[in-house]
Amino acid sequence: MDFNKFQDKCKELVTQYTNRHLDKTDSVSITPDDVYVVWYAKTLQNAKALLSTPLPDGMYYEVTYNGDKDEIYFDAYKKFENILVKEEE
Repeated sequence: MDFNKFQDKCKELVTQYTNRHLDKTDSVSITPDDVYVVWYAKTLQNAKALLSTPLPDGMYYEVTYNGDKDEIYFDAYKKFENILVKEEE
């Protein structure tokens, strides 16, 4: 699967998931144009992308393409903390 097709599929999956899980009373929805790729890698026939949206919900998404099986795996994560860990000198 080429990058453009994979990226479009990733954005579509994130859009569908996000809109299904938003609180309906907020009257908010997103489009694929709102979704952005944070990181992307391709090795042989496999690909992986990390994506996010401008929503302040702390969510990020991981989409993996298994080229051997022609399967896509979708993971949704919520960031709880970002803690600085300093190495001891």
